[in-house]
Amino acid sequence: MALFRRRRSADSTSAVTAFWDAWPTARDALANAVETDQPAPSEVSEEVSELVRKIHPDLDWEVGRAPSRPSGGLDDLDLSMDADPSKLLEQLAAMDDPSKLTEGPVYAMTLRPGTSEEARVQAERWARSAPEDDQWAFLPVRRADHEKLSSTVTWDDHELDLSHVSVSMRVNQAAGRIEVGVYHPDNMFLSEETRQGVAEHVTLLALGEDDMVRWIGKVAPLDEAPLDPLPPTSMPAVVRQMVDLLGGPGGWAGFEGRVPIQGGLEFRIRHPLTRRDYPALSLYVHVVVPYTHLDEDRLPAEESLSALTELEERLTVLLGDNGALFARQTTGGRRQYHYYLDPDSGVLPEFEAALTDWPEGEVRLRTHLDPQWSQFNAIRRPYLRKLDG
Repeated sequence: MALFRRRRSADSTSAVTAFWDAWPTARDALANAVETDQPAPSEVSEEVSELVRKIHPDLDWEVGRAPSRPSGGLDDLDLSMDADPSKLLEQLAAMDDPSKLTEGPVYAMTLRPGTSEEARVQAERWARSAPEDDQWAFLPVRRADHEKLSSTVTWDDHELDLSHVSVSMRVNQAAGRIEVGVYHPDNMFLSEETRQGVAEHVTLLALGEDDMVRWIGKVAPLDEAPLDPLPPTSMPAVVRQMVDLLGGPGGWAGFEGRVPIQGGLEFRIRHPLTRRDYPALSLYVHVVVPYTHLDEDRLPAEESLSALTELEERLTVLLGDNGALFARQTTGGRRQYHYYLDPDSGVLPEFEAALTDWPEGEVRLRTHLDPQWSQFNAIRRPYLRKLDG
């Protein structure tokens, strides 16, 4: 395998390209820093910092050991009703067995976009254009790290055992966010700034940057232990439960109605949806597909409905993680699709080609770059009250 073979794109930013051009001269020094648990040489660190800031000024970076991963993940489990329970238990046990870990990268370089959505988009683009390097993993955001929640951290000259941390969590329905309180027995000896830093650090380790930005509205240190204390490692599961109360992540919402003259209306949209859910998707694609088999409300009758469903499924498979359908509106003999694609993936020509043989009329398509999702926000704005109500 060519160590530095790169998935290039004509649309890649010059700053990202400059980073990967410089990577071969920095990688060994950074690997040595991880192995020796020492800072990288100042000239290397300064060069990498400058290259990262040019990608986006809000980005930070770090290097460390690559996250280990088991040979099978949750997606490999057979969770059907007729699954063999004994086989399922064996699969779960294998996921916890260190001997079952697959070989993978030794080191990881991670970009840190923090709360900046623009930085997160650029970090994703950086990671997607990374070289194929069997020694390194390239992560666009800091992931959760539960191992460190049982370790000792030194913070402003205070040594803190994070295994003594407990947390409280509650949903703020009005804000649609989750509030977290973090307690450590040594909080009484720490300054307010240090306590706040430790609380945010614990939350970051428990959830990772993306979920912390998605769902956490407030993090605060606690003076006293919570009445119903939770271990920090339970936070992802609790967040999932609480998010369900807020409408559920990455789901679909919709409604039906009537439009004068045109007839029935069906509208479906991803909701709730945040910029963190699809950070690489910034090319807006509007597709209008006519259909000829109509029911009495001018909505697609069975034959056209089957054809439209098959088309959507084919497009979903074609796009993979390079694009997604965000909204769909059907009325008066036309179905409008609102997609976002990764402009650097090269998938757009294939996407267009998949629409050319539609048998029920001429398909219309238009595209433009929309990294802020302005078009999607304009589409959903009139319906937000209905969607949240």
